[in-house]
Amino acid sequence: MPHDVTLIATIAVGFVLAFVLGLVANRLRLPPLVGYLVAGVLVGPNTPGFVADAALAAQLAEIGVILLMFGVGLHFSLADLMAVRRIAIPGAIGQIVLASAIGVGMAMFWGWSFGSGLVLGLSLSVASTVVLLKALEERNAVASTNGRIAVGWLIVEDLAMVLALVLLPALAGVLGGKPDEGAAAAGPLWQQLLMTLLKVSAFGAVVLLVGPRVLPWLLKQVARTGSRELFTLAVLSMAIGIAFGSAALFGVSFALGAFFAGMVLNESDLSHKAAANSLPLQDAFAVLFFVSVGMLFDPMILVREPLLVASVLLLVVIGKSLVAAAIVLLLGYPLSTALTVSAALAQIGEFSFILAGIGLSYQLLPPEGYSLVLAAALLSITLNPLAFAAANWLGRRAQANPRLRRSLETSRAPRFAALEAELDQARELAEQRAAAHHSFSPEELVERFPLFAELSPEQREVVALHFHAQDAQPGERVIRIGDPPDAVYFISSGLVEVAVGDKRVRLQSGDFFGEMALLGDRPRSADVTALDYCRFVTLNRRDFREVLRRYPAIRGQFDEAAARRGQMNQQ
Repeated sequence: MPHDVTLIATIAVGFVLAFVLGLVANRLRLPPLVGYLVAGVLVGPNTPGFVADAALAAQLAEIGVILLMFGVGLHFSLADLMAVRRIAIPGAIGQIVLASAIGVGMAMFWGWSFGSGLVLGLSLSVASTVVLLKALEERNAVASTNGRIAVGWLIVEDLAMVLALVLLPALAGVLGGKPDEGAAAAGPLWQQLLMTLLKVSAFGAVVLLVGPRVLPWLLKQVARTGSRELFTLAVLSMAIGIAFGSAALFGVSFALGAFFAGMVLNESDLSHKAAANSLPLQDAFAVLFFVSVGMLFDPMILVREPLLVASVLLLVVIGKSLVAAAIVLLLGYPLSTALTVSAALAQIGEFSFILAGIGLSYQLLPPEGYSLVLAAALLSITLNPLAFAAANWLGRRAQANPRLRRSLETSRAPRFAALEAELDQARELAEQRAAAHHSFSPEELVERFPLFAELSPEQREVVALHFHAQDAQPGERVIRIGDPPDAVYFISSGLVEVAVGDKRVRLQSGDFFGEMALLGDRPRSADVTALDYCRFVTLNRRDFREVLRRYPAIRGQFDEAAARRGQMNQQ
């Protein structure tokens, strides 16, 4: 070939194999993730045939990690977490500690070091939020109380793993691995940890103090241009740019930077649009991430070390589930909640790969340990539907037994009801906040203001982004004769009176006023008074002219309205 196509070959073969095997996995009622990992195994150095470039795959995987963590931050809901904090926080922390301790004990029994056991235990202690959400969606249980508890539990686990990703490089030398670059010159361990936490704190302060004031505003300005490409580019620039900047300026991981970027954009009214636009690239690079993970898996470990594979699988599927169920029951919640959480935790996923990969890079985890983590992931994700089926079966058996139902369900109902009430209150507050910052959907825009009917849904969405909300009390003067022409007003709800001399005209929801002064660039020629509690959306002078310039289809309607108002004023 005339030039090097290693990158193209790696991406092409990875995508094609991942698609084929992901489709096969889906037909077998398994998560496509299983197919992606198997695709990586087939193109890896441990199987015959085509071998992809591992170095290139690793860099593509790093982008996948960034976008995965950005997505986690973008969907992070502090309100939901706080609603289930009494069960999710102590439960997740307790389960991580106990599962990690079991993992350390297993590894040391095998003759591994404490550091290797710690990385293995942490990797096996955290479940995949992606796999859980897929399982809950298939059962229509995402919005259920038990489903929200399970999601909140895994969010706490994700946050704990973010902290582990930050601290593990600093502790690598102490745990028996390869010290982080510059760690030797950084002084004692407490100084290294202090510097690491200071860097993370400084980065968090910059992002969380400056980010919410800048990033959502910048995203809205880009969205108002109406360019889908620019909006998508802005989202990706923020995700990858902040991730890279966090590593270059503060020495924190790409993953942490991307998580913070997503968490900041989650506060924007455009977070759902940002998630939708970035989702295709996020999915594509996530596939390459899982393919690159599979490339490092040695399938022969299933033959060489079947007992070790069985041990880690039992820890993930049985050990974690029993620990989680016991913690939920000890906290006083019903058996149904314990069974849902235990089934949700009976698998491991993306954070396990990331953590095990860092352990491998710092020589804390042997290659054999990485393969054990991958084997546990492949098998536990494959078996996870069976875990939910077993949980449902146990739940039915408990309900059929009056004594168990009374002791494990009925007697615990008040605590569960209190949690349901708190979740309902959190949902109502979220809806109230959303209503306060409500921006019309394209359909609502046409329903309330028919003059925008000729625009496409995307064009209406751009127009809605230019609106500014304004309220008026009964009797309040909205516009006075002689005022400068600053905006055009669209009546969302309420009733106003337009007065020109002795002439009085009433306008209601769906009408608009103030456009004549803007079109003629002259002072206001009428008084406008609110007759009821009114809510308007306004377009300022610059935005109004930009909308007319960009969408000539509605210019004629404004001209006709201005002509009618002009005749009325002359009469």
